[in-house]
Amino acid sequence: MKLLAISGSARKASTNTALLRVMKSVAPDGLELSVFNRLDALPVFSPDSEDEATPLAVREFMEAVSAVDGIIISSPEYVRSIPGGLKNAIDWMVSRFEVIGKPIALVHASHRGDDMLASLRLVLSTVSDNFLEDIFLRIPSLGKSPEEIEELVWVPEYKSQISTFLSDFVAAVQNSGGQA
Repeated sequence: MKLLAISGSARKASTNTALLRVMKSVAPDGLELSVFNRLDALPVFSPDSEDEATPLAVREFMEAVSAVDGIIISSPEYVRSIPGGLKNAIDWMVSRFEVIGKPIALVHASHRGDDMLASLRLVLSTVSDNFLEDIFLRIPSLGKSPEEIEELVWVPEYKSQISTFLSDFVAAVQNSGGQA
């Protein structure tokens, strides 16, 4: 099974990106988890730039979305809302076919951010009829370095939560017909 983990942060030392990367080390055998953290490479969405005019970076991003069985999104909260780069990526996805019906779940790397999560849940439930709101992982790692997050994932409580999240998401993807 292949999953795409999208980081909603363009920051190089992002806690969300770090959490998604360390999740790979906990992933069960047979699960390929790739991390996309280049929202800054996507140009601003414009309907005039679709079809034949779609920029290369967007085509590559959409190919990555198309090639997977499910999507995990982890995002910070910016000014109580969805970061612009993530919203832009979602705007590119919404007018295309690759994300339709694709199972999507959320991960959050902070104890805060409930306003952003509420907005993101609303947007994702509009984008995909297979947004899995009940499958959610929250690991409080705000202010930690990527190295500290790598250590945090081996704390038994967090490792167990990550393993359970991945197992639940894989089962939901399989049940949706994504992969057997």
